[in-house]
Amino acid sequence: MDITLIKTFVEVANTGSFVAACDRLYVTQSAVSLRIQRLEESLGHPLFIRSKAGALLTPAGEQFERYALSLLKIWEEARQQIAIPEGYSKALSIGGQYSLWPRLGFRWIDALQREMPELSIRTELGMTDRITRFLVEGVVQAALLYTPQLRPGLVVEKALEDELIMVASYAGADVHSPEGYAFVDWGPEFTHAHAIALPHLTNSGLTLGLGSLAADFIANRRGVAYLPARAVKRRVDAGILHIVADAPRFEYPSWVVWRDDLDEDIAMRAKAALAGVVQAAEIEQEIDVGHIGNMEDYEDDGGH
Repeated sequence: MDITLIKTFVEVANTGSFVAACDRLYVTQSAVSLRIQRLEESLGHPLFIRSKAGALLTPAGEQFERYALSLLKIWEEARQQIAIPEGYSKALSIGGQYSLWPRLGFRWIDALQREMPELSIRTELGMTDRITRFLVEGVVQAALLYTPQLRPGLVVEKALEDELIMVASYAGADVHSPEGYAFVDWGPEFTHAHAIALPHLTNSGLTLGLGSLAADFIANRRGVAYLPARAVKRRVDAGILHIVADAPRFEYPSWVVWRDDLDEDIAMRAKAALAGVVQAAEIEQEIDVGHIGNMEDYEDDGGH
């Protein structure tokens, strides 16, 4: 069976939409429809009820879904086992969002290589939707995310506490009327809290779904945005970005997502390695947050 058809089925089932599936798979809607049609012809049953509202699984589709996930898992396991380099006996694939790699992901890899020299490691980079799809399909077995999505077969655990702070590319930005404000979409919880705390900035005219990459955007323009404190610390220290005085801060934890069928030995040792990395990062964070607080006081005083 064509594994591409299975992946397309899973994506339509997850999103409930042929249109959303084509966006995530980077193919046309007609290609998605053709793949599902071929799969339905192979199975001899319709898998979706199509309507203007989207696509709902038929009873046959609901039955097939668990087999589809199993087929993807077996395929990915086979592909990854075959790809294990000579001299290694185990493999682990880790996904993560951009800004979580320098602070957690890279250090996690270092710890894994020290503790498990027999482990071959592969990494994937992407936003939540892409990495979640990889988790569901078995392309990755663990992932570091800011906004995890609950799916069958996935276990979500808190990794590290962080907070979102308002920063500007210029000094003296006013929280009441920040010039060049860009709303960064950090998920529904932040959107709700932001609307309550800063209603005058709800419709900024510019919304960025770039995550921490938004720091690159505003740093090269006259801009203001909410970004993770630990992700922008170096730029604040270097004077590239400036903390906006009196702006509220919002909690923003990071999470680790595991496939629940990960090899028990690998899972146990990988979790222990990550716990050590998180503990070290928490100690650093206490220093970082204190330092950022001092920087804010410094800027409130006009730099004197």
